[in-house]
Amino acid sequence: MKLYSRAQTIGFIFITAVFVGIAGFFTGKSFAPQTEDASANKKTEIELENETSAGKVNKVNKDQNSDIAQDSNLIEPSAALVQTSGDYAYSQVEAQNIFVYEQVNEAVVNITTQTMGINFFLEPIPMEGGSGSGSIIDDSGLVLTNTHVINDASKIFVSLYDGSQYEAKIIGIDRENDLAVLKFSPPKNMNLTTIKFGDSSHLKVGQRVLAIGNPFGLERTLTDGIVSALGRPIQNDKNNIIKGMIQTDTAINPGNSGGPLIDTRGRMIGINTMIYSTSGSSAGVGFAVPVNTAKRVVADILKYGKVRRGSIDAELVQVSSRLAEYAKLPVAYGLLVSEVSRGSNAAKAGLKGGTEKVRSGYGIHSSIFFIGGDIITHINGKKIKRLSDYYSALEDKKPSDLVELTIVRNRKELKLKIVLSERQ
Repeated sequence: MKLYSRAQTIGFIFITAVFVGIAGFFTGKSFAPQTEDASANKKTEIELENETSAGKVNKVNKDQNSDIAQDSNLIEPSAALVQTSGDYAYSQVEAQNIFVYEQVNEAVVNITTQTMGINFFLEPIPMEGGSGSGSIIDDSGLVLTNTHVINDASKIFVSLYDGSQYEAKIIGIDRENDLAVLKFSPPKNMNLTTIKFGDSSHLKVGQRVLAIGNPFGLERTLTDGIVSALGRPIQNDKNNIIKGMIQTDTAINPGNSGGPLIDTRGRMIGINTMIYSTSGSSAGVGFAVPVNTAKRVVADILKYGKVRRGSIDAELVQVSSRLAEYAKLPVAYGLLVSEVSRGSNAAKAGLKGGTEKVRSGYGIHSSIFFIGGDIITHINGKKIKRLSDYYSALEDKKPSDLVELTIVRNRKELKLKIVLSERQ
């Protein structure tokens, strides 16, 4: 082993330190710029990424605003973008909902009724009745709602968005379509918000719709959904078939009845009337009377105080299997013509009544009619199985309208054209 003196050891350490220092100096010179450039590159990439993201966001917002502004069927251009703070904006659907609610909610009223009851001493006393919704359709104070909302009411009250309440009177009702027109008298200096009628003939399945009403007494509640089916014939609790009902999955609950079903431009396209439910609450299947039906009904009520409908001047009996068997009828459905009014349009058209008198039922519930006459099986090509089909077929027909009947006479099928008279 070789031994070094203390001086030699110190010398070697010094030389080694100098060598390491020089090497480190040149190494730092060569790598330092590379490290600095990498940081700069990283910063540039982040900035570029932020700029790209910002560009994408701006493009989305720009495209979204352009789509909303261009599609006038969805929302008014003035409501295309609803800002809260900074650059935040609602989505197109949210903006439409907000627009419709702000435009229409003050035109939706809460309707409550008072009925008369009898106390323990058999004295008449006022009692709280039902409640529902309605739409202001004219600034004079006209309100459109459902008939069943005001059934058996001795007094009707309309509550506005500001909490003010007014007593209303009935202008006219149409039980066949479950519609009623009310009138209240607002102060002269009050400007009422009204709902415009739309056109239900252009509705499509899948179209988005909204409902505003007072479910469970919660005033002016907004729900939205789509038109889930069209043209539904629905029988109400009065056994009337309402034609062409709009089916929607928009949440409709007790208290929504009579309120408007609205398109995304704030126009009424239906009157919410009933729900299909096993629990009594919304199950995603609600029905609304088409606004085109309501327009016809309202026009007649305002002009005549009632809805004028055409009718056949004859006494009709619904054919049952039992009646068909007893009278040996060639068909087991349709309407048997019992009697035809003399000199009527039906008599002039050649419709014939029965000749053989029979009694149906027992005691005070019995009735007398005639068999042997014509059997009406179709009206304007629509099959008539029962009386409700007859009323449905003539629901939108006016007095003096011409209809074609398909009848069975002496086991032969014949066609008759009849001018309708006015239903009494």
